[in-house]
Amino acid sequence: MALRRSFRSGLLNTALAGLALVGVAPAIAQTEIKFGHVGEPGSLYQVIGDEFARRANALLAGKAKVVVYGSSQLGGDKEMLQKLRLGTLDLSLPSTIMSSEVDLIGMFEMPYIVKDRAHMARIEKEIFWPDIAPAVEKKGLKVLAVWENGYRHLTNNRRPITVPDDLKGIKLRVPEGKWRVKMFQNYGASPSPMKFSELFTALQTGVMDGQENPFTQIYSSKLHEVQKFLSLSGHVYSPAFLTAGLKRFSAQPEPIRTAIETAARETQVFVYDTAARAEKDLLDKIRASGIQVNEVNKDAFIAASRPTYEEFGKEVAGAKALIDKAVALGRP
Repeated sequence: MALRRSFRSGLLNTALAGLALVGVAPAIAQTEIKFGHVGEPGSLYQVIGDEFARRANALLAGKAKVVVYGSSQLGGDKEMLQKLRLGTLDLSLPSTIMSSEVDLIGMFEMPYIVKDRAHMARIEKEIFWPDIAPAVEKKGLKVLAVWENGYRHLTNNRRPITVPDDLKGIKLRVPEGKWRVKMFQNYGASPSPMKFSELFTALQTGVMDGQENPFTQIYSSKLHEVQKFLSLSGHVYSPAFLTAGLKRFSAQPEPIRTAIETAARETQVFVYDTAARAEKDLLDKIRASGIQVNEVNKDAFIAASRPTYEEFGKEVAGAKALIDKAVALGRP
């Protein structure tokens, strides 16, 4: 009899413990906001992504938590954009590839169109939000903030690049964006789109002769260790777009949406300041590795860029007007 009472008591305690856990679970459950990007540790993407998550999580105050997945853990930019649309990912940080998603974003692929970050801020206010952001939403995406990837420069293992003709015959990895491909074709290179996660090995094995990226991506991914020449072309300034899937983001409770959008906007100043401070420091570090560094003839590159502008203006409806407006915003 005592044994039976003990057995029943054990069952009762087990059942009560289970009920307690069921009751506690909703109180401790927390929505995870998955944020994926392609940046490696030490990259600008990693630094600004972590800062955004810190700010967002402070504002979310336990209602949800932003968790950052860098180093292409959740796929390349193309895969992550698809996941945003499907609702299996909350946020990503695409850059060049957005020009293949929304034609007008190709404006940022035009060589030397963005003079500096102050100019970019005017373009964002006067062109991006009123004219481009609505086109993004038609594609099932929502840009929450315009951040930065940076000014892009050329590296390769063949020769110093000083004028566009020096690119002839060079197998150049470019991001998955059609206007970057067309630009380098017009310069005479042999460009091939490739995922960023595959780039180091492609350069190391000679599948690609060279590539073009901001210093932060070059240094954090150690691309300079498998390249002989760095040419300071600064040919494109690449924004990075903190992007959500429109349907999934709209379904989030209003307090969560507000906290994320507020943190996204407030992080932009940190992004610009961090990127500007890092440029000289990173160039010094890359130069110290022994890579040969040279200036380029930017006038020659600008002259060779004319066909790219003309093609973009003809192919994309409304592009010429936006280009003219962006150029005007860069004048003193």
